[in-house]
Amino acid sequence: MTLNVAVVMDPIGAIKIAKDTSFAMLLEAQRRGHRLHYVLPGGLGIAQGRAVARMAALTVTEDPAGWYQLGEPQVAPLAGMDVVLMRTDPPVDAEYLHDTHVLSLAQAEGVLIVNDPQGLRDLNEKLAALLFPQCCPPTLISRNAGELRAFVAEQGHCVLKPLDGMGGRSIFQARDGDPNLNVILETLCDGGRHLALAQRYLPEIRDGDKRILLVDGEPVPYCLARIPQGNEFRGNLAAGGRGEGRPLSDRDRWIAAQVGPELKRRGMIFVGLDVIGDYLTEVNVTSPTCVRELDKQFGLNIAGTLFDAIEARRATA
Repeated sequence: MTLNVAVVMDPIGAIKIAKDTSFAMLLEAQRRGHRLHYVLPGGLGIAQGRAVARMAALTVTEDPAGWYQLGEPQVAPLAGMDVVLMRTDPPVDAEYLHDTHVLSLAQAEGVLIVNDPQGLRDLNEKLAALLFPQCCPPTLISRNAGELRAFVAEQGHCVLKPLDGMGGRSIFQARDGDPNLNVILETLCDGGRHLALAQRYLPEIRDGDKRILLVDGEPVPYCLARIPQGNEFRGNLAAGGRGEGRPLSDRDRWIAAQVGPELKRRGMIFVGLDVIGDYLTEVNVTSPTCVRELDKQFGLNIAGTLFDAIEARRATA
C-alpha cells in the first residue's frame, strides 16, 4: 500500500532533526515507500468549497547538512492525499483553528487527518487532562484572581500557568503568602480577561515530568522523564530539562488505560501524556514530541508503530 502523505508543520528548514518527532514520522513514511508532500507554511485554504493546500513534493534524508528537498509548489485539493499529519506547534490561536476547519473539509472527503481536527479544537492540552479527574492533582481554572489566591492558600504550594502555553513558557510556582503571587495572577489573568490554571505543586517534579506516548490509545512501554536542572523547577526540554528514558510504572499504565480509549474514540492517534509522580497534568494532542529520544535510548521505532496504525485505518477506510 502506497499512500500520499502530506505534513502540516512548522518550517522544515528550521527543525533540529536529531530531536524532531515530525521528521521521524517523515523518515518512516518514506522508508515504507509512501509519497511525501510538504504543505508550505500558511498554505491551507478553501477553493470552491473544497480544502486545498499549496504543497510541494518532499524527500527527506538523515543528513544535518541538508535534510530535505522540495519540488515545485502548487495548489492542489487535499482530497488527493490519503493522510495529513497535522503537526504545527501551539499556540492554538485563531489561525490554528481556521486550519483545523480546512482539514475537517478534507476529512469529509475521505482523508485521514492525524490527529482528528475536531479533537484538536476540543482538547485544550491543559483542560483535556481534567476530563479524567481521577488521574489529576487538585486543580482550579478561573479568571478570578481572588479565587486563585484562595486555592493557593488552601493547597499551600501551587503551579500556575496559562491555558495556551507550551515548552514551559509562563509557568510559575508560588506558596501561600508569596509576595509575588499578586503580580503572577495579574500577569496570567490580565484583569479577569484570561483563564489561568492553578494546580497543587507536585514535589515529584524533581524526579522528572514524564512524557508517555500513546499510539491509537496504547502506550509506548517507555516514557521520557524530563528532569529539571540546577535551580529550574520546570522539566520541559525547551526549558533546559534533561531527558531520561524509563519503563512505564504500574501507575503510568493505569493512567494510560484511563485516558487511551477515550482519546482513540476521538480520533487522537498520536498523543503525549504528561505525568508528574502519580498524576496526569497535561494531554498533548497538537505536536507531541520525544520520539527520537526514546527511539535512541531503547532501540524503538515509535513512528513505525504509528504508521502501522495509520495503514490499518486506511486499509479499512
